[in-house]
Amino acid sequence: PQVQPFLPQWLAQPKLVQKRIKDNLVPIGDVPGIHPRLLKKLQMNGIESFFPVQAEVIPAILQSASHGYLMGPGGYRPRDICVSAPTGSGKTLSFVIPIVQVLLDRVVCQVRALVVLPTKELAQQVSKVFNIYTDGTGLKVVLITGQKSFAKEQEMLVQKKVAGYCSLADIIVATPGRLTDHISQTPGFSLTQLRFLIVDEADRMVDDMHQNCLNQIVKAAFQVENVSGSNMLFQRTKPGPVTAASSCNPQIPLQKLLFSATLTQDPEKLQQLDLFHPRLFTSVYSEQKTLGDGTETGQDSNGKYTVPEELSQCYVPCDLNSKPLLLLHFMLKMKFTRVLCFTNSREASHRLFLLVQAFGGITVAEFSSRLSPSERQRTMKEFEQGKIQLLISTDATARGIDVKGVNYVINYDAPQFIRTYIHRVGRTARAGKVGVAFSLVLRIQERRFLRMLKDAGIQDIKKHPVKGNSLKPLVQQYEEALCKLEKTVK
Repeated sequence: PQVQPFLPQWLAQPKLVQKRIKDNLVPIGDVPGIHPRLLKKLQMNGIESFFPVQAEVIPAILQSASHGYLMGPGGYRPRDICVSAPTGSGKTLSFVIPIVQVLLDRVVCQVRALVVLPTKELAQQVSKVFNIYTDGTGLKVVLITGQKSFAKEQEMLVQKKVAGYCSLADIIVATPGRLTDHISQTPGFSLTQLRFLIVDEADRMVDDMHQNCLNQIVKAAFQVENVSGSNMLFQRTKPGPVTAASSCNPQIPLQKLLFSATLTQDPEKLQQLDLFHPRLFTSVYSEQKTLGDGTETGQDSNGKYTVPEELSQCYVPCDLNSKPLLLLHFMLKMKFTRVLCFTNSREASHRLFLLVQAFGGITVAEFSSRLSPSERQRTMKEFEQGKIQLLISTDATARGIDVKGVNYVINYDAPQFIRTYIHRVGRTARAGKVGVAFSLVLRIQERRFLRMLKDAGIQDIKKHPVKGNSLKPLVQQYEEALCKLEKTVK
């Protein structure tokens, strides 16, 4: 018999968020507790209604700080919050709004919110949103991703005064590597007043080497500073069991907010995050399939991942030699526009880029770690403006980057893991718009690929064969492009 996984209650019984974005928009005035100032800001930015995820999560975070940020509700520690929702469902705003609101009344500038993201691009994206909503509030947002020199970043974080160091940031948006450097090397940089720790793309942070980063943040947050006198009262100690003694002195609680499109269900990994009485909000439905005789089949696990609802998915069985021709066929014959094309490696994306360039007739660019951050920004901009029709990219960009107006995602190399697939195809059909994903699958990979999707509960992928005849007209020019490419490479 199949062993049913035993999940902690908060994972087994999450708060389900309405899945259909378009039908469940909530006017911003209907979400309780949002500060009029922020409502005005939202309207100025053209936001009239919240997505379902935002409408659930914003009040939950606000409620956990309803007595000011120095105490949780009723004097208890506030519960940690996890949000698992598909790409493009508005996770960023759902933590930006409540955090800005909770910190509006702060008097002294201290680091009270810290957002950790896996890539520089994501961090920039999030800090932009924070800057929009903190504008005119006196709250200071600092981005530390290593794009400025270490000394420059130190100047942005702390200032040395006669009486000691003072913080210049209320909210920090950071990538893990640079953050840990500042924790260990920047004098006066303190997280002892940290109230919110937001980990975006949380599963990746746990999977990668960044686990240590989280430990270091928590350690820094509960570090005892050698100060004398009244400040001793507010020393934070690592939270343990709630006892009469532990409840008698007020402490700023540290609350963790985790966001991801693919939140791990692995209890061991979740254990490392050391969550306190967590709540899970998810838009993942798991439907029980019932057989004709009324018995349930164990299909409960099929709701692990959700793809955006307006996404059509197809796959094209092919062989290795016809892959480049298929891509050219889609671009030139089928006239695809605004295509984001994924390869499995930096080398593959570079080679494919050179090949398409040599073939001609398509405005193409590559997007990978070969490029400097400023080149990447420029490429992104041109793609969003429609100047570039085909953007060839590695998986580095698949995570969380909000690219405007992607019509098609093409998996030039079939992804090895279901998570990779979810994040790639999630670059299109964002925020309730329509999009199409094509995967070029070698015939030997076909069974494994379909099996992988089926196991994740993704049923509606269509087979889309392309006849050899329709590729013939491209062959001659393609071979000339190959010769050109060979010369270039040499």
